[in-house]
Amino acid sequence: FQIKHIFHHNAGRRHQVHRRLDITEEFIAQHALRSTEVAVNPFAVALPLAAKPHSIRRLAERDPDFMESYLSYALKAGSAGVSGIHLAWNDEEILTPNVSDRNTVLNMAIMALDAYCEVPEDSDWKDVGKPWNYTGDSFGWQDDGVRGHVFVSGDNSSVVISLKGTNAALFAFGARAHDESFAVRDGSSETVTNDKLNDNLLFSCCCARVSYLWTTVCDCYKSSYTCDQECLEKEMVREDRYYRSVLDIYRNVTNMYPHAQNIWVTGHSLGGALASLLGRTYGLPVVAFQAPGELLATRRLHLPMAPGLPTYMEHIWHFGHTADPIYLGVCNGASLSCSVAGYAMETQCHTGLQCVYDVVTDLGWHLNVMNHRIHTVIDEVINVYNATPQCFVPPPCRDCFNWKFVTHTTLASTTSSVCVPSATLEPRKCLKRTWYGLCYKWDD
Repeated sequence: FQIKHIFHHNAGRRHQVHRRLDITEEFIAQHALRSTEVAVNPFAVALPLAAKPHSIRRLAERDPDFMESYLSYALKAGSAGVSGIHLAWNDEEILTPNVSDRNTVLNMAIMALDAYCEVPEDSDWKDVGKPWNYTGDSFGWQDDGVRGHVFVSGDNSSVVISLKGTNAALFAFGARAHDESFAVRDGSSETVTNDKLNDNLLFSCCCARVSYLWTTVCDCYKSSYTCDQECLEKEMVREDRYYRSVLDIYRNVTNMYPHAQNIWVTGHSLGGALASLLGRTYGLPVVAFQAPGELLATRRLHLPMAPGLPTYMEHIWHFGHTADPIYLGVCNGASLSCSVAGYAMETQCHTGLQCVYDVVTDLGWHLNVMNHRIHTVIDEVINVYNATPQCFVPPPCRDCFNWKFVTHTTLASTTSSVCVPSATLEPRKCLKRTWYGLCYKWDD
C-alpha cells in the first residue's frame, strides 16, 4: 500500500471547505526530503499488509445516500423509532487485516501516524466539496478539520483510510511538566480548537459539563446530572462536526475507487474513534489505536449494530495498552492532564473487540498521558512485543451511569387531577330471573 491522496475536510465556521491533494510522482519528487533530514520519504514509502478471509455481518444496503437518509430518520425518530426499524443484514466473507500478524498491525499504526504528518503549504489542493467563497479567508484553512490519508494497493483493489487523531497540545502540556524544552514538531498541532471541541462532544457525558467552572461545547445541560438527549444527538451530526466530515471523506473515496473490493479504516486517538464510527456506519473493517471509548457516541448516533452478533463476526479491533489513561477511560480526575488541559474524557466503553498490551505487568510502566502518543505505541510497544495481543470481547460496560438523559417526551411535567364523585344509583327491583339466578327483567 502507498499513499495516493490526502483529504482535508474543515469543521467549524469553514466546514464547507473540502479539498484533496493527490500524491503523484511529481509531488514526491518536488517534496523529497534530504537524506540528512529523514531516512525515508513518508510520501513514497510502501507498507505491506497481510489479509485473511473473515465473516462479518453488515447492512445489505450501504450506499451513502441510503445511510444519510437512515441517519436523518434516526435523528428525528430517536431510539424508540429506530428500534422499530427492521434492517436487512447480510452475512458476508470479506478480506480484513490480519490482526494476528505483527507486521500488519505495525504498518497500520504507521499509517495512523502518517495522518499527523505536516503537509507542505504550497501543495496543489483540489476542491471536492460544495462551492465556497475563499475571499479574505484563504489562509489558515488547514488549521481545523479532519484529515484522511488514503493508501491504495498496487492493483487498486484495496484502500485504507487513515484518519488524523487529536492534536498534540494535550501531550505538549503533559510533557512540559517533565521537560520545558518540549515542542510539538508534527502537523497535529494545526487543529487544536476543533479537536478539543469534538473530543469533548464525543467522549464526555454532557457537552463537557464537568462542573460549573467548565465552558460547555453545546447547550444540552439541563440541571444537576441531567442532560437533553435529543440536543446531544443533534449536536453530533451537525454539518460542522467531525463525524459528518468523515462521512463526506468516505463518500469521495468510494467515488474515486468504485470498484475497490476492500476498504479498511485506521486511526489513532480521536482518529481511531472516528474510524470506528465510520466502520460501524458502513460495515467496514477497522483497526484503531488508543481510541477513547466510543460506544456512547455510537449509541447517540444510532449507528446500525447487528443484533445477536457473534464474537467471531466482529470487524472492529481496538488496540491499546494498560498504561494509557485515555484508552482506559480514567483520564478524568481534577488533577490529571486531560482535565487540566480542558479535555473531558469521561468514556470507557468500546465497541468491537479489544486487543490490549499489558505493559504495566510486562514492562513495569505506569499510567501517564504521554503513553498515549502514537510514536510511543509504535516504538515502545508494538516494536517491543514479538506477537500481537489476544483480542477479546470487552466486559459489560456503562458510561455516565450517574447521569439522567431526558427527551422532550420524558421531561418532567405536572398535571392536576380532580376527583369527580359518581352519582348514587337508586336500587331497582328484579321482576324475572333465569333458572340460574341471572336477572333479565327489571322494574324501571
